[in-house]
Amino acid sequence: MAVFEGGCLCGAVRYRAEAEPVFSGTCHCSDCQRGTGSAFSCEVAVPTPAVSITGALTRHTHTGGSGKGVTSAFCPVCGSRLLAEMELMPGITMIAAGTLDNARDFVPDAHIFRDSAQHWFPFVAGMVSFPKMPPMGD
Repeated sequence: MAVFEGGCLCGAVRYRAEAEPVFSGTCHCSDCQRGTGSAFSCEVAVPTPAVSITGALTRHTHTGGSGKGVTSAFCPVCGSRLLAEMELMPGITMIAAGTLDNARDFVPDAHIFRDSAQHWFPFVAGMVSFPKMPPMGD
């Protein structure tokens, strides 16, 4: 079983998840670009019950490209975005890969919202990518 541990920039919030990842990926949507202040977000998705948090979180919910809610969780002290949950994927928590203690071990399975990617981003040949959100199983 995989163990994911990490925390915010100031150390006020820590998390731990013991679970095999449901998926890992890089999202190039405009919401992720704006929310991270970067060209994309990198996430590891795990079942929500596997996640334990030490410290308080501040949450912000907005409507994503799917028309459904996306809730991001931040450290109220330093503002680091640590986690996200999407109404579209109940029971799944996405961990911001840059907050992992071993972030160098992160390797995405796929890229999503490729059509919104910055023109200079060098996609790796052969890696799975989707022009928008991939189809969700029912």
